[in-house]
Amino acid sequence: MAATIAALTEAAGTLFSWPTPLWVAVGLILGMIAGALPGVGSSLGMAIVLPLTLPLGPINALVLLVSMYSGAMYGGSIAAILVNVPGTGAAAATTFDGYPMSKQGRAIEALSISATSSALGGFLTVLTLIAISPILIEAVLLFGTPEYFLMAVLGLSMIGVVAQGSVVKAIIAGAFGMLLTTIGIAPNSPELRYTFGSLALYDGIDFIAALIGMFAIAEMIKLSAQTGGIADSDIDLDGSVLAGIKTAISRPVTLIKSSFIGMFIGAVPGSGATVSNFISYGEAMRSSDNPEAFGSGEPDGVIASEASNNGTIGGSLIPTISFGIPGSGSTAVLLGGLLMHGLRPGPQLFDAELATTYTFMLALLAGNVFILFVGVFVVTRLGHLTQVDTKYIVPTIIVLSMIGGYTLRTNWVDVATVVFLGLFGYLMVKYNYSVIAFVLGVVLGPIAEENLIRSLQLSGGSYDIFVTKPLSLLIVIAILVILFGPVVKPQLERLIS
Repeated sequence: MAATIAALTEAAGTLFSWPTPLWVAVGLILGMIAGALPGVGSSLGMAIVLPLTLPLGPINALVLLVSMYSGAMYGGSIAAILVNVPGTGAAAATTFDGYPMSKQGRAIEALSISATSSALGGFLTVLTLIAISPILIEAVLLFGTPEYFLMAVLGLSMIGVVAQGSVVKAIIAGAFGMLLTTIGIAPNSPELRYTFGSLALYDGIDFIAALIGMFAIAEMIKLSAQTGGIADSDIDLDGSVLAGIKTAISRPVTLIKSSFIGMFIGAVPGSGATVSNFISYGEAMRSSDNPEAFGSGEPDGVIASEASNNGTIGGSLIPTISFGIPGSGSTAVLLGGLLMHGLRPGPQLFDAELATTYTFMLALLAGNVFILFVGVFVVTRLGHLTQVDTKYIVPTIIVLSMIGGYTLRTNWVDVATVVFLGLFGYLMVKYNYSVIAFVLGVVLGPIAEENLIRSLQLSGGSYDIFVTKPLSLLIVIAILVILFGPVVKPQLERLIS
């Protein structure tokens, strides 16, 4: 205990010694920019900066990288709210209610809610990480491939929850999203699927390209028939910043629950913020007294998504610094930074380098305060972009989307994906098929398939592997509650009454 307090004291002194605060600010700003640009995101942004950190020394380098990671998580919500383009996969669920708020002239309020939720979600989970990391490390060790598969199924079971209108149409949309992810080389085998002899399709469809097309291009097609701005020019956008802060703080259950969902899922390698923000969104919708409001500008939707995606950071650091197992692409880059600066994950980081470890954890705490300040008092000013005429917005976003699609892997397949799914997404919205369900299928389909195959290989083809461990059984029960709860609950209430 004394060693921990001494290390925390040393870490706090280091963090507030110049130039470390400068690298916190630089990392956050670079991260926000990377997160706001579709196709860039935290992983690519951190990878570009990684070689440049060599002259900085271990502490400042890691502070810069973790600050970029945190900044990018928030930055992804900026474009998601303003123009329906999720800058990162972790901000995809933010578009569902953030963009409708922009169309209602509530962009500043939505950005303020996003900044507050993101900052508080990150702050809570990093603080918790510092306090209970030894316990959580043990929990992470309980997860194997069956649990990864079941977590993906848990996310897919949310399709029925988030469906607005026809559940059948939502299932069809989700199934089509999963079908698209089967293009390319099959997981755990050299089998080619639906490549039609094209070498460019071997790597499959990039889900970020799918998100850009489904959200950005589809919405721009819709906006092209509209005159004026995204929000009416006569709507008063001022005075919404405090309303956004109050809204986020006044819904502590959604904020805290989503933060810790993000932290828990982030601690499972291979899951990450893209999974957690859909599960958090679905849970917020499931437990809401007014679920039909989701998708039309419900603040709880923004709170759930943003609190969970920044909350994921604290969780994702657990396997990365404890076992050297990156929980996401961003933590893989962070792991590279650790090794590049001579720091080996594992006991070393919790013994000889404990002060260094606490320094970049405290940097995340300080960074979330910075996100709150910048997000509320600077980024919210961007809300006025929603009143810019769509004849300027539409071509600009389409060009940026094409560029973003190409920069993902520098091939024509991603550009074609952006265009095709943009047109397809427009038709889905027109005929009331759930875009949310489609995105769940695209994101979670590959995770479910890969871990299903691995689990069955381990068990020799037996499905008992999914119910033999207490944790697996617990997740199965959660899935059954989500699937059959809406049917069983009214009957139970009638019996009780």
